[in-house]
Amino acid sequence: MTSILDDPQVRQAVFPLSVQFYHQAGEMGLLSEDVELLEGTLVKKISKSPLHEWIVGWLAERLSQILGVGWLVRKEGPLTLLHSEPEPDLAVVLGALDDYRAAHPTTASLVIEVAISTLELDRQKARIYAAAGVLEYWIVRPEVSSIEVYRALSGGDYSEQILVGGPATLASKAVPGFAISVAELFQR
Repeated sequence: MTSILDDPQVRQAVFPLSVQFYHQAGEMGLLSEDVELLEGTLVKKISKSPLHEWIVGWLAERLSQILGVGWLVRKEGPLTLLHSEPEPDLAVVLGALDDYRAAHPTTASLVIEVAISTLELDRQKARIYAAAGVLEYWIVRPEVSSIEVYRALSGGDYSEQILVGGPATLASKAVPGFAISVAELFQR
């Protein structure tokens, strides 16, 4: 079945939602919990497999072990951006929990998405995260035992994109001391 959004004229006529309207609609109970706002469009989130949850937990555990005072790991917590409010699988932000009592973070040092069945959408998010000043973005790809890494912000985009796999150790340039063995992540 063809979607109405496949028609370019219809896509151009779609009314984009603001972050403010998104928040108001959520407060009024008009939105379900399984959507996120991406570039003014509501996007349904995909259900998470056990492998997805395991990888997110494994990475969160390692991040928590090395982060000191002044850093916070958020799991599926919103980032409030100019035209989007994605809920990345993991985001490492500066500050403490109390810093985000009244508002979500507006950027992150590192964002990680696990792409079991969402690779193309997660790649589209790279532009969104870059525009928000996220220093480094990882897309974990279990089906090919590798991690796409986006870094080196330049003009609202990432100038460095690499694929890390095999026996390599991936060290974050945005979160000091955070490094993982790619082989260890995918060996189980």
